[in-house]
Amino acid sequence: MRYFELDTPSLLIDRELLLKNLADMQHYADENKVRLRPHTKTHKMPEIAKLQEEQGACGIAVAKVGEAEVMAQWGLKDIFIANEIVGIKKLERIASLAEKGVRISFGIDSLCQVTEAEKVFSSRQVTIPALIEIEVGENRSGIIREEDFIRLLDAFKDCPHVLFAGIFSHDGNSYHAKDIASLHEIAENAQKRTLRFANLARAHGMPCAVVSYGSTPTFMNHVKILEGITELRPGTYALMDTSQGHAIQTLDRCAATVLATVISRPTDTRTILDVGAKGLTMQERKTGICAASGKGTILEYPGTHIDSVFDEHAILYDRDFHDQVTISDKVRIIPVHICPVCNLYDSAYLVSGNDVVQELAIACRGKLQ
Repeated sequence: MRYFELDTPSLLIDRELLLKNLADMQHYADENKVRLRPHTKTHKMPEIAKLQEEQGACGIAVAKVGEAEVMAQWGLKDIFIANEIVGIKKLERIASLAEKGVRISFGIDSLCQVTEAEKVFSSRQVTIPALIEIEVGENRSGIIREEDFIRLLDAFKDCPHVLFAGIFSHDGNSYHAKDIASLHEIAENAQKRTLRFANLARAHGMPCAVVSYGSTPTFMNHVKILEGITELRPGTYALMDTSQGHAIQTLDRCAATVLATVISRPTDTRTILDVGAKGLTMQERKTGICAASGKGTILEYPGTHIDSVFDEHAILYDRDFHDQVTISDKVRIIPVHICPVCNLYDSAYLVSGNDVVQELAIACRGKLQ
């Protein structure tokens, strides 16, 4: 089948671009002598996760226990849940994965998370590694004060079924860097702060086996990786999107597009496509090197952007575009942010040239618990 014969909206992935993105990031990690652990929350597809491991990834990261369970069912065996885990039910599910032979680990940033995990894991007689998250500027979760970090380290000593494995961080603030020089500065500062906590752990007699660091804009711009970082954890690099494309000043690496149909041309300038917030999301990026125009960019018409979306409609006010398309024409949209877009589809179509070569199950879709 040719991709333009698919019904719309459909999520397409260019096979050659996908493989190039995977290979280039693995090469970057290898050059820096660090492990690569891709964050699969971007694509949520076990078959792409397996491709990443075939390229040399040491394992994968996920955002939720549900994603870990699905990836394990598909044969992925080394999984880090890069998120704080709270609640007995989730910890019981993590214990079940460990009992099935999955090398599972998870994130923490608070004392109660360690002690709660100890209660569950001791009752199941399993020992599972945990990593402490370090806040490095994103203003999200993670340890901020050194004294809190030391107290967490001490908590591990009293919890023999929760193994201290190391630390992880994410410089999501790099998305808002004003330029490439600022991006490199953010990356350097984030790594230095991460390594500061690794040194604190070592001085406390608890060296970090893992010092994990991520995000996509920094690595796609080949920032310098400082000695002591052991693992890179990018996600969006596999598929890319317009915001990540702007961070590297080209959309040529964007592997994912949404195929849509022109369904209406009600005025001399307005064109309507058959995909809206339920197939593209309403997310925008307005600041920094990841700033992107509109709510999606038309691949076949560079510089043409979606102006607004309703639930099932994308609206464009562009006279040139309007005059070049007719009702029933199909176009491909590069999303602003691909991660939530993947979560809106049951499957994606792997495309080579004009040909659909494989349908990929987005098996982790909706696994939010």
